[in-house]
Amino acid sequence: MIFNDDVWPIVIAFCQVGIGLTMLVAGGELLVSGASRLAKKFGMSSLLIGLTVVAFGTSVPELFVSVTASLQGYPEIMIGNVIGSNIANVGLILGFSALLTPLKMRFRAVRIELFLVILGSFTLIGLSYFGFFPRLAGVIFAITLVCYTFYAYKSETNGEKLDDLDLNGQKRKPIAIYGFIIIGLVLLSSGSNVFITGAVDVARHFGISELIIGLTLAAIGTSLPELASSLAALRRNETKLLVGNIIGSNMFNLFMVLGFTAMLKPFSLSPSLLQRDLPVMTCFTLVLVPILVFNKGTNRWHGILLIGSYIWYCLSLL
Repeated sequence: MIFNDDVWPIVIAFCQVGIGLTMLVAGGELLVSGASRLAKKFGMSSLLIGLTVVAFGTSVPELFVSVTASLQGYPEIMIGNVIGSNIANVGLILGFSALLTPLKMRFRAVRIELFLVILGSFTLIGLSYFGFFPRLAGVIFAITLVCYTFYAYKSETNGEKLDDLDLNGQKRKPIAIYGFIIIGLVLLSSGSNVFITGAVDVARHFGISELIIGLTLAAIGTSLPELASSLAALRRNETKLLVGNIIGSNMFNLFMVLGFTAMLKPFSLSPSLLQRDLPVMTCFTLVLVPILVFNKGTNRWHGILLIGSYIWYCLSLL
């Protein structure tokens, strides 16, 4: 089949989207693998690894895509990517995981993280009312996450300094670990540029708004590392790591992705976000509270409810 000159641009755009997503997934996998090994080297529990290292690592694609989109002048892709990713993490990934197997998790184990996600969601709703995310708010968001991470690590280790010696008392040589992290970051940086270029071209070709692209294509694409890590956690029966990864990723998306992006370049917020997307994102987080409080985890009925709600949300975008 021979393409004419009118078809080639969209073919190239779709190829860029596919290549960009592949680089993002590969980069996220390498980063998570290296970061997880590095965290275990310092004696962190599976829940804390899920809430911090794995969650932050799998959310780095959102960070790179959002910063790139904002700096290139596409703030709607950036904000859509964050909101859409948070919705997809709970509705699609946690829902799918719950459908496969019950996920045990007590509310008290993640109460601080859930509180921060809810607080960040309502703060974003308030800022959207005024239509702007200022640099000061970005600084506060970023500092909040840094303080949480420091507190979580200190609480885990009880203030004790952990060394990097193996069982034989020999100094560890985590060269491969750092190599995974560096290569993952390079792939994420390059892949985000390729992905954004292709996604914008696809949106323009079909007359789709940049916000919808961010809420769907970019959101699901950058959530693939969370899906990959969640499936890996299920295979290893690490349900606490899985749930921690989802909640931690949403916390990272709100506080670090939006915060760091606003620190670099303050951005406007569309009032239309208040009509559908932000309330949906907040509700997906709030529904986790009674599930964890009364059921101490999820079951398959919760998975069906979450996936069904996510499908409804996607249909509402059409």
